[in-house]
Amino acid sequence: MRDNENLAYFLEHLWSKGFKLSDEEVHFVYFGHKYTNTSVKHVKLALSFTLQLQMTFDRSFYISLLELFNRHNIEDKKEAILLLEQNGLMG
Repeated sequence: MRDNENLAYFLEHLWSKGFKLSDEEVHFVYFGHKYTNTSVKHVKLALSFTLQLQMTFDRSFYISLLELFNRHNIEDKKEAILLLEQNGLMG
């Protein structure tokens, strides 16, 4: 499956769970992916944690998480949680 298809399915999954991003926000998700040159795995983690921690789609927080996950070569959700805790973003 291509990265864009994988990301599109993830966005559809979020929509089905009640996280209804606007078209503009969806475009920004893709922009952040390209801007930070990160993997879809990082995009999915950053988007999930942005919605979980901010209770809304906060663009600057999302970009910060993308950069943080990319910089630390985060491989999975467990590593992401540990990094967020170390940075005082999760308790």
